[in-house]
Amino acid sequence: MDKLLITGGYRLNGEINISGAKNAALPILCAGLLTADDLVLQNVPSLQDVSTMLTLLRQMGLNVTQEDGVVTLNGGAINKLEAPYDMVKTMRASILVLGPLLARFGEAKVSLPGGCAIGSRPVDQHIKGLQAMGAEITIEAGYIHAKAKRLKGTRVVTDMITVTGTENLLMAATLADGETVLENAAREPEVTDLAHLLVAMGAKIEGIGTDRLVIQGVERLHGASHAVIADRIETATFLCAVAATGGDITLKNTRSDILDVAIDKLREAGVILTSGPDWIRAQMGARPKAVSFRTTEYPGFPTDMQAQFMAMNCIAQGASRVTETIFENRFMHVQEMNRLGAQIEIEGHTAILNGVDKLVGAPVMATDLRASASLVIAGMAAEGETLIDRIYHLDRGYDRMEVKLSGVGAHIQRVK
Repeated sequence: MDKLLITGGYRLNGEINISGAKNAALPILCAGLLTADDLVLQNVPSLQDVSTMLTLLRQMGLNVTQEDGVVTLNGGAINKLEAPYDMVKTMRASILVLGPLLARFGEAKVSLPGGCAIGSRPVDQHIKGLQAMGAEITIEAGYIHAKAKRLKGTRVVTDMITVTGTENLLMAATLADGETVLENAAREPEVTDLAHLLVAMGAKIEGIGTDRLVIQGVERLHGASHAVIADRIETATFLCAVAATGGDITLKNTRSDILDVAIDKLREAGVILTSGPDWIRAQMGARPKAVSFRTTEYPGFPTDMQAQFMAMNCIAQGASRVTETIFENRFMHVQEMNRLGAQIEIEGHTAILNGVDKLVGAPVMATDLRASASLVIAGMAAEGETLIDRIYHLDRGYDRMEVKLSGVGAHIQRVK
């Protein structure tokens, strides 16, 4: 099993190219189930989750070709309307095949999903919405069985804001009979990116980027070409890294307009940030200042950046409070950070951090995707060597992170 060996204490200087967004690529790949024509997707990141999704789609009968970050899908010969447990158990996003299969073929059998163990992420909102659209759904032996001759447009109000729920219902509604209104819809940039692709495929969607999506169902969707949006979480992760280590890095092929809250907090921490249409430059010459925040749905502070900002706060001047409102188990990195010398206490859904002058390297273990990224940041800021185990979590969502960081001065290598 691979591990990362990090020697800390080195500043970051240079340029990093940001990859396409994992959280946009996965639903966009599932949109290939909605048409028999070619879907040509650029800027698809090279990640374990993307590889898993493509394997699942191939099993269903999609023709998949890949070349230099471009994935071409053709759904003209789909012959298996099932997502089996062995494919779904490692990646919760597999649930996103449910809506498209049901909308186009009238049935689907999808295993209840797995993924990172960061808390309960129920699929009841997906099921509730599809049932409102006329689907008959049963759950047997760990599988969701869904049938519908043709989904019917309706008004769906979810009990909570759910990103994958919004994406599943949005894809299903594009081929439904009549008008579907999704209230309390997620507004994340990745949801917006999916909506823009669906429009390019012939879908009729109003309210893109808002919490109320209105979809007029069409008889069929056609092929399209689309470039996946830049990964805002990868971008913000590298910005946190330079905040913790010091230095001067420029991130290319990214956007600052979908990172407003994180950028505001980084400026509060003392990072000097400048940006253009497709780049962000971060300069840091001093120890960061502690920043407090509360995670919430977009456009609020993203839960996917909580752990990385905590890594920066560990060595910041002052005390901070971090409140997690999205996932109940998303503080599993705290114990590992304390092994490096951090001073963090947990009170319910809030972490209380007292910044320390320095962290000291030690063996640590990644517990989930974003926790693993936070340990990389902490390791780069620590004195001595840090060995991070279970980095398969990291590979699920970051495209060659150790290669990118090594290119700007980090001492980090993958070891067996």
